[in-house]
Amino acid sequence: MENVRDPREHLNEEPRDDLFDVAMGFGGFFGLLFVIFAVAVIIKFAIS
Repeated sequence: MENVRDPREHLNEEPRDDLFDVAMGFGGFFGLLFVIFAVAVIIKFAIS
């Protein structure tokens, strides 16, 4: 048990901006759904 490290000594080697990551995720997913919606509308007008 001599090699047990104190978790409070852990350093975050790669700091992340969580709010920016979540915002980019929502933006990317919205963009993907918007593209799917636009293609569906184009196909609907092409059929009718």
